[in-house]
Amino acid sequence: MTAENTLRVVVAGGGSWGTALAHVLASAGHDTTLVLRDEFVAQAVNERHENPRYLPGKPVHPGVKASTSPEALRDVDALVLAVPCQHQRSWLASMRHVIPEGCVVVNASKGLENGTSLTMSHVVQEELSALRPRYAVLSGPSFAAEVMDGQPTAVVLGCEDETLGARLRELFSTSFFRCYSSTDVTGVETGGALKNVMAIAAGIGDGLGFGSNARAALITRGLAELSRLGTAMGARPLTFMGLSGLGDLVLTCTGGLSRNRQVGIRLGRGEKLGDIVASLGMVAEGVKTAVAARDLAQRLRVSVPVTEAMCRVLHENADPAEAVRSLMERPLREE
Repeated sequence: MTAENTLRVVVAGGGSWGTALAHVLASAGHDTTLVLRDEFVAQAVNERHENPRYLPGKPVHPGVKASTSPEALRDVDALVLAVPCQHQRSWLASMRHVIPEGCVVVNASKGLENGTSLTMSHVVQEELSALRPRYAVLSGPSFAAEVMDGQPTAVVLGCEDETLGARLRELFSTSFFRCYSSTDVTGVETGGALKNVMAIAAGIGDGLGFGSNARAALITRGLAELSRLGTAMGARPLTFMGLSGLGDLVLTCTGGLSRNRQVGIRLGRGEKLGDIVASLGMVAEGVKTAVAARDLAQRLRVSVPVTEAMCRVLHENADPAEAVRSLMERPLREE
């Protein structure tokens, strides 16, 4: 790393979250470059300090530089991955030749890889093993638009290396963006991934016209479900009561800016998934993570009824109202 309180950092991914994190890091005084594919957006960030495609009207810190060149990754201290989870493996493979050995890699995308059901820590390790990356994951209740507005936000950095995690939480924090740290990488990753599936379910309930009782029940049983699966993967149960678990779950299941909840609302109102996804313009990770989570739960023999119901709705054309009814009519049991 460079000077005591600064980093040379690249944020990969020019969507709303990647842009917001670049804004945070530049606000913290770091030499920050946003690497993206869209030359139009790169030019707008550099000249007008705005991402007009994903965050129109939200000023980006003038210290953020934007580039479409992979060469920007050479000699960086930290690489922040805001690339959607289903594309991370291919992106890392294509950039392996310019990522420095021993680089700190901070994953900021939430999901599981389809086909393998792997968390991003495993994907990064498989693709960059020869480079010996130092891995961390950033998660927690954080809408990009609110971060851009400087509204108070708290997140958690999961890092097995406790010393590195403590260092990163200091470097990533600003007056409006507070970072905690945790050594439970698995817990932080799985909470962030699985809550998106629950947000779709919560949105379906809202779209069907259900009330606060149903939403509270879904959030509570969703927390139990992601805790069961995460614990079976080796996570610490207490992690799911923190920012990357309960905090992110509540935000994503109730917040108006939640893409996954919006998918659910529109499904509950009778729209088709293909039409919804096409009109979003951004990735709703829960759509694909639902399948990966279900497959993982089957392998680990963990009960995930909400996730299974979402898979039927999202990928088997099940009627949303019928899926909710099936959840309510499951055999009764102790909580």
